[in-house]
Amino acid sequence: MARVSLLERDPEAPRPPLRNAAELAAFEAVPYAERIGVQSVLDALQRGAARDPDHPAIQFLPQSDPAQPPVSLSYRDFMARVTQSANLFAGLGVGPNDVVSFLLPLLPESFYALYGAQAVGIANPVNPLLSPTQIAEILRAAGTKVLVALGPMPGSDIFDKVQQIRAELPSLESVLIVRAGAELDPALLRFEERLAACPADRLTHVRRIGADEPAGYFHTGGTTGTPKLVRHTHGNQVYQAWVCATMLPIGDGRTLLYGLPLFHVGGALTQALATLCGGGTLVVLSPAGWRNPESIRNVWRLVERYRPPVFGAVPTVLAAALAVPVDGADLSSVSCVSGGGSAIPVAICEAYGTRLDKPVLEVYGMTETSSVHLISYPDRPLRLGSVGHAVPYSRVRVVKLDGAGQATGDCAPNEIGVVAMAGPGVFSGYLSEAHNRGAFVAPGWVNSGDLGRLDEDDYLWLTGRAKDLIIRGGHNIDPLAIEEVFFQHPAVALAAVVGQPDARAGEMPVAFVQLKPGAQASEAELIDFARERTPERAAVPVALFFVDPMPLTAVGKIFKPALRWRAAERVVAMLLADLPELAAAGRTLAVEAGPHPLHGSEVAVRIGGVASAARDALAARAAERLGPLELRYALQWL
Repeated sequence: MARVSLLERDPEAPRPPLRNAAELAAFEAVPYAERIGVQSVLDALQRGAARDPDHPAIQFLPQSDPAQPPVSLSYRDFMARVTQSANLFAGLGVGPNDVVSFLLPLLPESFYALYGAQAVGIANPVNPLLSPTQIAEILRAAGTKVLVALGPMPGSDIFDKVQQIRAELPSLESVLIVRAGAELDPALLRFEERLAACPADRLTHVRRIGADEPAGYFHTGGTTGTPKLVRHTHGNQVYQAWVCATMLPIGDGRTLLYGLPLFHVGGALTQALATLCGGGTLVVLSPAGWRNPESIRNVWRLVERYRPPVFGAVPTVLAAALAVPVDGADLSSVSCVSGGGSAIPVAICEAYGTRLDKPVLEVYGMTETSSVHLISYPDRPLRLGSVGHAVPYSRVRVVKLDGAGQATGDCAPNEIGVVAMAGPGVFSGYLSEAHNRGAFVAPGWVNSGDLGRLDEDDYLWLTGRAKDLIIRGGHNIDPLAIEEVFFQHPAVALAAVVGQPDARAGEMPVAFVQLKPGAQASEAELIDFARERTPERAAVPVALFFVDPMPLTAVGKIFKPALRWRAAERVVAMLLADLPELAAAGRTLAVEAGPHPLHGSEVAVRIGGVASAARDALAARAAERLGPLELRYALQWL
């Protein structure tokens, strides 16, 4: 049997197979606090590095080319850079309650700067693809003291964004620029130069870090409204590293193809921290990770070259990889496929099983649980479509809520309710107390916002997001079930079903589909395909639209708000286009839906060429058409 984890007090102890609830209970009979042997992220990284200091911690592939020699960083050198980073930040005045924020792609510097920041203060990795306004809001909410960002580089606008926002951040004292180039504003600091001047063999500011001290702030909750920042303790993050190493074959010198962003918990904790704390190697797939088309195009050659035991990614990457010919590549190193972040369609799981003979272990969690909270246990029977069981020392419930969002009781087996989670990875609350209202259904039990059911064997089945439910004339429609049907069609690469506003029914389901490269299928064909396989008539999409590419978030999830906006635009334009008042020459109509800082979403209806005297009458006519719709709109006269 494999040992449990380097983070154990006894790292040589064998891991029991955890084949059933009784074996899990026997494993958990040793309290977690007595089992774990480290308190902080730095302690955990030092454990991993001590396994073999000369083993590569990071192998960086600038172009995701398996034939290209990687830029390699041993554990000895990696920990020296982490130490220098910690000393650099401490020298800039960063203490236990100060925040270092990051706007960086996937570079070697990104990893050791992130973990160096956690050794002296609080790390706040931020999505650099956000707009300058959104980034500034996050940094203000975090109270950023030091910002580390990428310098001017072709194809990147990060440096331009920093220049736009740094004057708007009252708490910001220092800006460090990575790979700054020849010229730099004297007010900005060169990261590499400052780093080289710091000791690499010792910490200049010795700090004893407790498990309950803050380690990181991670942004979650979308891109509109006041930023929601999740507070992670060192204990939260160490638990995530420990439990991933316990449940998956990572660490112990093994490799992992790494392409997730560091501003997401799945990248920073589930993959990066867990691998590094176990003495494994991160094979970093270019600065853009899986967003680089070469990473997907070369995926099976990369597996053959670097031989990871786990192929782990988000569902959109897993789907894209299936479209890449294996062409005889040796995939024998892969014992399992793992994915999460959003539901993995059953058809994709089946394809990995039948075509590649690889089981898919689906994981489930959220930023608020430090990422993975449930997993399909490798030693238990797989039930495709389920996300398995809670990981050791964690718990999951499916509950009924009262009007205040508090749990009134557990649902019966196979009864759908709200998924709630508790355990060592669950956060204590958001940075802003305003966001904590409704965050917990009971003390310690976070409200996931997801709907699901626990079957008679305690496997969790997700049935959709509470806010993603489509309510058609009283019918509650789960879009996930319809999306699963579309994924069964051989021409479909990605599919998403959302609610389209409707005056009579409230919402009507519509589908957005991205076809596989070179595949062909008509709208009618795909709707008929769904109709034949969807028992509930009300759930059959009333329309289908082809999109290429499908809108995705920075971590590869389908961005459903953008699809809802498209559906709303279509309905509003259709309802107003035949108004006689708009038929006159020179009059124009444009409709654009998008995010709104106060209302979530809003449809802008822009009408041009209408004299002031005629606007009130036209506004009244528009209100007659749009008033019955459950959406917010605003008329704008051009």
